[in-house]
Amino acid sequence: MNKILISIIFIYTLTSNSYSAELKDCSVYKKLNPKYLACKTANFAKDTKNFQSTKWSSEKSDKVIKKD
Repeated sequence: MNKILISIIFIYTLTSNSYSAELKDCSVYKKLNPKYLACKTANFAKDTKNFQSTKWSSEKSDKVIKKD
């Protein structure tokens, strides 16, 4: 039972990361709706995370010291 539960949680975490890069369309909500604000906040957080990972990964590859 434990193995099944751990497997399900592991598979869920792997698949949830693949959906995290997609930005949702917030235009379906009215601007005064709390769901609109939550959607915009989630999109901002995802966009910031994606930007940081792309910028920092390129900086890390530039700073790698090559040994002869």
